[in-house]
Amino acid sequence: MGKKLKTAVLGLDERGRVLLEAACQSGLLQIDAIADKNTVLAEKLAEQYKCAAYDDYRQLIIQNHFDCLLVAANIHTCDEYIKTAIKRKFNILKLTPPARTFEETTEFVRLAEEHNVKFAVANTARFMQSYQKLHQIIQQHNTKQIFLITAVCTAVNREKPKWQVDPKSAGGGVLLHDCYEIIDQITWNLAVPQQIFALNTNSAQDRQQRLYSTEDIAIVTLKFSDVSFANIVANRICGQQQQFLKIHTGDNIITVSEKRFQIEDGSGNVIEQYDFNDDKTSSMCKLLENFAQCILSPDENKLDNSIKNNLKNMAVIESAYLSARTTMPEEPQKILQMELNQPTNIWPTDK
Repeated sequence: MGKKLKTAVLGLDERGRVLLEAACQSGLLQIDAIADKNTVLAEKLAEQYKCAAYDDYRQLIIQNHFDCLLVAANIHTCDEYIKTAIKRKFNILKLTPPARTFEETTEFVRLAEEHNVKFAVANTARFMQSYQKLHQIIQQHNTKQIFLITAVCTAVNREKPKWQVDPKSAGGGVLLHDCYEIIDQITWNLAVPQQIFALNTNSAQDRQQRLYSTEDIAIVTLKFSDVSFANIVANRICGQQQQFLKIHTGDNIITVSEKRFQIEDGSGNVIEQYDFNDDKTSSMCKLLENFAQCILSPDENKLDNSIKNNLKNMAVIESAYLSARTTMPEEPQKILQMELNQPTNIWPTDK
């Protein structure tokens, strides 16, 4: 058996447990420690996975040396500890979103480059067969043929914890925390849009409360050119959980969700349809295998899902929040240029 990477998992909520299970299944990661603020939960899972348990994130990082730190903890509880881990040469994989703001993300990018560590963002949709098929088709054809993308994201309607209502702790609402991977699909397959216009609101009782709460509903329009647009409709107020993209080309309509890829002609006749059995654990397992291989054999494996590539997503989200405040269209390229001091033309084609 080949080398396994010494690994710790930070945060053991529902997503963290999926991450932990996938890490064990990957065959390339050795779970040495896990941590959660809930001591009972941490100890119970540590017994199950035969590893050390911590309820203090700082202790886990300071007292150990790991090859990898997998982060599922809420960002406001562990941002400083992630920076410490980078300085201690831990490679990082962070569940989405990578940070609360574009500025925080750029700080992670600079630290990772300074200390020469891998920092990946867990965009699991990139490892689902349906979305991979979409990416292949778009790479094979001229994206100028895409005139409109409609993205729908309905999150689970449940009571939010207090930190998720507070913009300072959460950074944002449904757009940042529930639509991140859909936004990643748009920037991965097309480019950074020229302009963004957004509206958002929340379910707070009065206008004053709404000003100090994260959004539950967002409508975002992205302009790529004079003839190419995307529209994102997101909510976590009502409805069943769903997430899909509908791509309109000159001849066909492509609909993609986690488990289905479908092409229809202009009259609604199905030309191609594929159903897949991907689930969150299997796609996470593929993602973790890719992450581990990039560490074990960096010359043969490229980290496409690096945090630096995710700056595009964060610039789009930052522009959307800025537009909702100014009620004017905003340009994500300006955010990229301002923060990175780079020419704007390097970003649209950097996929």
